[in-house]
Amino acid sequence: MRTENHLDLQSQILSAPLAPWYGDSLATDTLTKLVTGNATAAQKITSLQSCLGLSGTSSQLRQWESLARIASIDIAVARMLEPHVDALGILAEAGLEAPAAQSTWGVYAAEVPGKVVTLTEADGSVIINGEKAWCSLASELSHAVVIAHHGEHRRACAVGLDHPKVKADPSSWPSLGLKEIPSGSVAFDHVPAEFVGPDGWYLDRPAFAWGGIRVAACWFGGALGLARNATRRHLARPSPAQIGDMAVGQIDAEIFTARSVLAEAAGAADGEEPYSRAQAWTLALRVRNIVYRASQRIQHLSRELAGPAALTGDAAFAKADADLTVYLSQHHGPRDEASLGAELGKALQQ
Repeated sequence: MRTENHLDLQSQILSAPLAPWYGDSLATDTLTKLVTGNATAAQKITSLQSCLGLSGTSSQLRQWESLARIASIDIAVARMLEPHVDALGILAEAGLEAPAAQSTWGVYAAEVPGKVVTLTEADGSVIINGEKAWCSLASELSHAVVIAHHGEHRRACAVGLDHPKVKADPSSWPSLGLKEIPSGSVAFDHVPAEFVGPDGWYLDRPAFAWGGIRVAACWFGGALGLARNATRRHLARPSPAQIGDMAVGQIDAEIFTARSVLAEAAGAADGEEPYSRAQAWTLALRVRNIVYRASQRIQHLSRELAGPAALTGDAAFAKADADLTVYLSQHHGPRDEASLGAELGKALQQ
C-alpha cells in the first residue's frame, strides 16, 4: 500500500477489519489539513489526488480506503473527490490519455423527465446539446464525463465545462447537508465534446459496479466519523453508562460488518478473476445494501450515544450528520434490493 512521495495508508480502515477504528491514527495531520483547509473545491480535489497517489488505474482498495478516510473527516470533501476519481478511471478504461494534472472532473449521468442531452456528429466533430440535471459543482470543475443520448443509445462523452456555451444553473442550493456540493442543472448549447467509449459502454462495463461501491465507501467513512466522535464523548464521561457501552458494542458490530464486506469486495474488484457486468453489479447491489443499512444504524446509534449536546454544540458532528443524511438519501433503497432479487432470479433460472 505504500507509494513513494504519497501519503501512507498504513492506518487501514477497510483492508484490516480487525484493526481499531476508534483512535485518531486514521486522520493524519497532513490529511486533516488538506481536507479541512480553506482551499477551493478544485484545489482540494487536485491536492488530495496527488497526496493520496490516486489515478485512473489505482486499485479499488486504494480508492475506497482513501475516500473512506476523507469522509471520516469531512463527508462533503469525499463527495467532491469521488466523481473525479470515477472520471479518471472511466477515461483510462476507455483508452484515453490521462487528463492534465490540474483538471478537475465530474460525472453527470442522472436523468430526469424533461431534461435531455443529445450527441450529434457533424464534419468530424461531436456536439452536445440540451440540459442535464444533478450536475454537482459544475461551476467549479474544469471538465465532466456526461452521459447523453446518441441516437437510440446512451453514450459517454468528455466536455470542457469552461466553454462559453456551457451554462450552470445559478439557482440556490438550499440543502443543509452537503451544502458545499451545489447540484443544479447545466445547459449545453452546441458545445464540442469527445466520445468516451462506444454506445452503451458506460453502463455495460463491470467497472460501473465498482463505482457504485466506491460511493458506499464514502457513506461508511462518514458514519465512521460520527461513531468515533460519539464514542470519544461516551468514554470521556465521568461514569459512562452501561446503556452507552451497549451502543458502542452495537456500533462496533456494524462497523466490522461494513469493513469486512468492503474489504471482500475490494479483493474481488482487484483480483485476477474476471467479472461480467452482471456478476459485478450483483456484488455491488449486495455491498451497497449492506453498507447503506450499516451506515444508517451507525448514524442512529451515534446520535443517541453522543446526545443532544453534539447535535447542538458540535459543528463538526452536526455537519457530518446532515451531510450523511443527504448522501444516504441518494441510495435507491428498496429498488436496489428488488434489483438484487431479480438478478438472483435470473441466475437461478440459467
